[in-house]
Amino acid sequence: MNISNVMEQKYIVYRCIGCGVCKGGYEPRISPCPMWISSGGFEVDAPRGMITVARAIIEGKLTYTKELGELIYRCTACNNCQVLCGSIDLKTGKALINPSEIIAAMKADMLEEGFAPPVVRDYLQSIYKYRNPWKEPPEKRCFWAKEAGVKEYEKGDEYLYFVDCEGSYDQRVGKAARALGELLRKAGLSFGILGEKEGCSGNEVNKLGEKGLFQYLAEENIKTFREEGVQKIVTLSPHAYNAIKNDYPKFNGNFTVMHYTQLLRDMIKSGKLDVSKGLKARVTFHDPCFLGRHNGEYEAPREVLKAIPGVELVEMERNKENSLCCGGGGGNFYTDIIGGKENSPARIRVREAFATGAEILVLACPVCMLMFEDAVKTEELEGKLAVKDIAEIVNELIV
Repeated sequence: MNISNVMEQKYIVYRCIGCGVCKGGYEPRISPCPMWISSGGFEVDAPRGMITVARAIIEGKLTYTKELGELIYRCTACNNCQVLCGSIDLKTGKALINPSEIIAAMKADMLEEGFAPPVVRDYLQSIYKYRNPWKEPPEKRCFWAKEAGVKEYEKGDEYLYFVDCEGSYDQRVGKAARALGELLRKAGLSFGILGEKEGCSGNEVNKLGEKGLFQYLAEENIKTFREEGVQKIVTLSPHAYNAIKNDYPKFNGNFTVMHYTQLLRDMIKSGKLDVSKGLKARVTFHDPCFLGRHNGEYEAPREVLKAIPGVELVEMERNKENSLCCGGGGGNFYTDIIGGKENSPARIRVREAFATGAEILVLACPVCMLMFEDAVKTEELEGKLAVKDIAEIVNELIV
């Protein structure tokens, strides 16, 4: 049995003292862990339980199986467990224990052993063959671009607008992607998209443990970026932002990359975007895991919202680094392995948003959009709680 990937995490695994702080409480109702919440409280579904499993595998007391794969692939890589653990190397300032990295290592082993769930294999195969999980052809990528007046990237443009898969193919997320494209055009920004030449960012592929495919995707995108003369990149998705910012440099892909909320904030501050028209609305903002916990950006989206006259921003009880994951990370927006029904993270989060009295649940992530649109319908909150991307809100204010 191949356990090479989890063996690389051995030093981290044995640092864990099993205190259980990573669970964020001793009952699922108040826990921030999507796995534990949706399981109904089984210890093995909590981060501490996952580390115990990793230790048992390292010691030869447990072996990988298909049943274990169904369990391990429930992790959404939200990183809440690392934030809660708080173990820090005082010399480097880096986390000493990151359960999601240990889980990712086990995922990588299971892929190599052939124990990944079929839906995960299907997701990865579709990415490899079609560069998107929905098996759509490249000519359909960014189906909204022509009508939005968004052109393809040309050498000399200041920014590449990297859309990624969800914004390129999903109809609902495509509206947010289009809104951002229209907004950047209205602002007079020099930019373009890659269209058919754009490939999947690979962030979820990486978190699912398929390191070889991720490297292939990253290197293909990096090659295209260089051929097109790209230097600055603005992303719609925090997932793409995370991959290009933190992982592409490992393959000599060094670019200036921003999440679009950072760019909007800067353009509003500099006067390039005028939001003085205002919007009278009570809103609450959901922090995306890959913008917040993975990259430490909590303020840019809030600064954009606070700059709009008339907007009343109310926070959910769990916010910023303590925000509850939507449950869509790690490819779960497609695989839906985490399940949970009424205890699904997305449905719980929608209820938390509605409890604030907000009219709009504001997002800055395509994956969150996919999860919450369904959750609002399931919770029968249509007409009571709207789901909107920040780009959609700002675009409506700019003539």
